[in-house]
Amino acid sequence: MSRGADRSCCNFCCTFLFTSGLTALFLWLSLRASNPTCSIQQFDVHALNKTANATSNHTIYFDLKLDNKNKDKGIYYDALNLTFYYGTNKSQRIGNFTIKGFYQGHHKNTHRENNVTFDAVSVSGSVFRVDLETKVRFKIMGFKTKRHRIAVWAQVEVNDNGQKKKKKGIKLKSGAPEFQRYRARGLLFLVVFSSTLVLLSIL
Repeated sequence: MSRGADRSCCNFCCTFLFTSGLTALFLWLSLRASNPTCSIQQFDVHALNKTANATSNHTIYFDLKLDNKNKDKGIYYDALNLTFYYGTNKSQRIGNFTIKGFYQGHHKNTHRENNVTFDAVSVSGSVFRVDLETKVRFKIMGFKTKRHRIAVWAQVEVNDNGQKKKKKGIKLKSGAPEFQRYRARGLLFLVVFSSTLVLLSIL
């Protein structure tokens, strides 16, 4: 094989490698998605409202905000299961509530407000815990991904009137970002796939 042919083959391989890299990067940027942001906007424990003297009202009013910050990816929510605890841990569960699943468009936020009736236990403190569990699917380029589990929680402190102390919303957080691991596996797959294509082109 002549030098010209060798140089032409080398140029082709370099061009193909560069193009494959750009394609893999484009696919990764297109397929990556972020979990929705969940926050408690309002939280009222009516039994603790000293002004209203409603000690027999065993309900908690909550306003849950779900924010889809993805610019071009919708989210399908399965049923959202909320569990309410008295105190900072899970030793005393006082109630639960289920929100029906729904679809949320890209770059949209949704509020789900309701009242949950809690068990008739002695609630006199000012700190509560809210846990949320659900599974979501992302709509990317007209296709749905597999389900990804979301489990987040937040600690909510209320004042003497039983209302959330913080004026701003309280973000529910998790120590285990499920979809981050999915994105890492997806990136690894794209890298391996691109490398295989380059190898086959050389052979």
